Amino acid sequence: MKKRNETVLVAVIAVILGLLAGAVMMLILKKNPLSAYYNLLQGSGLAPKGKYAGGKSMFSDFSSYIDFLTPMLFAALAVAVALKAGLFNIGISGQMLTGAFLATVLVGYGNLPAVLAKPLVILIAAAGGGVVGIIIGFLKSRFNISEVVSSIMLNYIASYIISFFINTRYVDPVSRQSKEIGQASRLTLHQVLVGGFRYDFALGFILAIIAILIVRFIFDRTVLGYELKAVGANREAARYAGIRVNRSILLSMGLSGLLGGLAGATYFLGYTASIQPKVLPSTGFDAIAVCLVGGSSPVGIFFASFFLEIIEKGSTYMSSQAGLEAEIASVIMGLILLTSACSSFILAKVSRRRVEGRGSK
Repeated sequence: MKKRNETVLVAVIAVILGLLAGAVMMLILKKNPLSAYYNLLQGSGLAPKGKYAGGKSMFSDFSSYIDFLTPMLFAALAVAVALKAGLFNIGISGQMLTGAFLATVLVGYGNLPAVLAKPLVILIAAAGGGVVGIIIGFLKSRFNISEVVSSIMLNYIASYIISFFINTRYVDPVSRQSKEIGQASRLTLHQVLVGGFRYDFALGFILAIIAILIVRFIFDRTVLGYELKAVGANREAARYAGIRVNRSILLSMGLSGLLGGLAGATYFLGYTASIQPKVLPSTGFDAIAVCLVGGSSPVGIFFASFFLEIIEKGSTYMSSQAGLEAEIASVIMGLILLTSACSSFILAKVSRRRVEGRGSK
């Protein structure tokens, strides 16, 4: 309980210091930080705007924000599962692309009814991402190849191969992205008219909440969770205790890749409905920051994702209203991650001194 409270404290300190640093930057640029931060809430549907276009409301903006948030929940969980075993999965973007592309070409362009197409794209995307994760885990467990190196390389391998197929077979001549998938396969009910307003209903959001609960259960209540934690703490000690370390590495990266594939499904077959060639989704990289701010805890990840995605989603509206560059959102997120790391260091020092003080008594 004490460790959990310290994790929450680290996250709160990181967010406060990051926002304060962002406010100082805005003041230097002669902008009102309170107004700018309020614009972030407005852009995410958490505060009312002065006026809305036809068919829009605060709640329709919020439904779009939930749609935007859903892939991040899966991606940050993917990072957390790998970290539990002491692994750093920086290949979430490639796993997102691989799973989403396979689901797109195998089902998304077909004529299956929605009741079959939607579950199938989820399963195929999860399997595609999982296979990439297992490859990374195999290279690590069998040849001790750094998962950071192999995952980065696989990111670009996936990006260029998928871009080749999109540009040669599936490109939309107008948008220069992949052709949009059929509505039967899309995991977002897009622009649904309800009570005179249009909403985006993210079907994957419910699945993301279920995934959070399942991952938490695995971490806290299963033998697998204990083994992953032991391997992450000390592989040699875990091996001496009889834990099959190589198996744990494979399972960890496989499950991490599976969640990465689900992130790709909800992003490319949900939020965007198409894939842009030669572009790695930033969600896969931002998920690392979200996971760290959330303390690698499934519940913490939910709250960290919810908060940090407000900054990302609302940045465009903030830019238009406050006259700030939208990239300032990325700067604020970077500052929050930096202060999160510093806060962890400070808490570790305080904890060590507390232990030393007790020992001297």
